[in-house]
Amino acid sequence: MDQGVTIDRLEIRIYRAPTAEPLVTSFGAFRDRPAVVVKATDRDGAVGWGETWCNFPTIAAEHRARLLETAIGPLVLGKAFVNPQAAYAELTRRGRILAIQAGEPGPVGAAIAGIDIALWDLVARRAGQPLWRVLGGAGEGVVPAYASGINPSGAGETAAAARAAGHRAFKLKIGFGRERDLANLRDVRAAIGAENRLMVDANQAYDLATAIQVAAEIAPFDLTWFEEPMLADTPLPEWERLAAESPVALAAGENLCDPALYQAAAQSGAFRFMQPDMCKWGGFSGLLPVVRVFRAAQVTYCPHYLAGGLGMIASAHLLKAAGGDDGFLEFDINPNPLREGLATPFPRVAGGRVTLPSGPGLGVQPDEAEVRPYLTASAEVRRA
Repeated sequence: MDQGVTIDRLEIRIYRAPTAEPLVTSFGAFRDRPAVVVKATDRDGAVGWGETWCNFPTIAAEHRARLLETAIGPLVLGKAFVNPQAAYAELTRRGRILAIQAGEPGPVGAAIAGIDIALWDLVARRAGQPLWRVLGGAGEGVVPAYASGINPSGAGETAAAARAAGHRAFKLKIGFGRERDLANLRDVRAAIGAENRLMVDANQAYDLATAIQVAAEIAPFDLTWFEEPMLADTPLPEWERLAAESPVALAAGENLCDPALYQAAAQSGAFRFMQPDMCKWGGFSGLLPVVRVFRAAQVTYCPHYLAGGLGMIASAHLLKAAGGDDGFLEFDINPNPLREGLATPFPRVAGGRVTLPSGPGLGVQPDEAEVRPYLTASAEVRRA
């Protein structure tokens, strides 16, 4: 299959959808739901869609969009690449000095990831195949999922609604104080029943000593994982000590942006689950090799994602391509018109599983009429 790409133009769009109730984490609240979308068009008019991570802090969307428009996007225009991996390698090589000079490896990596996703979507659409198949996935286009983003307010009711909507695994935000967290765990476990999976996400809330204490306190709730209890850059020996003392398996990875860091983490034995965010770093080209490292280390890959619909569906394709029947797709259950609106037709959950769209590429694209009210800015860059 021909995977060559020569990009003629890129369109970068910023969307912001207001929220009636903020999405709350231990480090802050999201008071609206942003998305940065990349639309790539090749010299023959074929199109692909991608998304760049931008959900925190609030100015992240505008910053990443400007990076795409002025610094990263122009590097890929008008050049013939044999496949999207070659474009990713070129962008990574040329973006490195910018990342070092600006002190911004994260934003640069996120911008590159958005382009990579769009290029892979374009190639698979042109081939008329679902992207997960182009990337080597086998079997049926179905992946397990879990209900994510359960806020500390009304947690039991939220979990009950998610269960009624078809979910069979659930993740609660913690890090809001011992009494509140334990009360929420009791409510959620009661709402979902003993037979369903429950996870917790602390969003880097604790130091080592506190994380050890919290792990012991939450263990009676039969948890699948304890996510990001400490800062992501905590030295590995501390993670190893926590893993040795925690009755609950550890999960992390959304805030690592380097293949060497992922390899070290996977091979440390501290983590049972690794959760890279493909829109924050790597896209398909960067993360597929990393996921293979996870499998060799017997670590389960569960993609992190909590933003617009394009990135979520891309994450589902990567999970399936990686043979992820034992992993879980993160499925944000909070109201967000940029989830369904940016990824039409949007799949639903049934029996705790998501069936990927059957169309070529990602199988989804923005519903222009639905998302137009949330469009705040757009820019187009063309090859000279």
